[in-house]
Amino acid sequence: MTTITNEFMQQMLSTTRNYCLVILKAGPNKHMDGAEKIIWEHGRRNFALRADGLLSIVCPVSDGSNVAGIAVFNAEVEEVKKIMNDDPAVKAEVLIYEIHACRSFPGDSLPR
Repeated sequence: MTTITNEFMQQMLSTTRNYCLVILKAGPNKHMDGAEKIIWEHGRRNFALRADGLLSIVCPVSDGSNVAGIAVFNAEVEEVKKIMNDDPAVKAEVLIYEIHACRSFPGDSLPR
């Protein structure tokens, strides 16, 4: 394992910036008629948010838990609240969400 010095850690920590983490969970209407079509449109919207540079990472969760997905937004909390409140799955209460302000390193990415 690579050795990380205190100096390196201080240098790297100074490069972090604000992001928002969203945790999506199953809502009270997750089994309603038409929920699959609503989720499809939620996914389409996620693609648009990614294309616009607002949604940096999106990870659907399919482990059978109440968590439906996580997302990292390149936006402030208030903007993300507006984005999420306008989501078709949230509007239909198929999904509910939590927002958490967080910090990370610009340029981080998932491995291919």
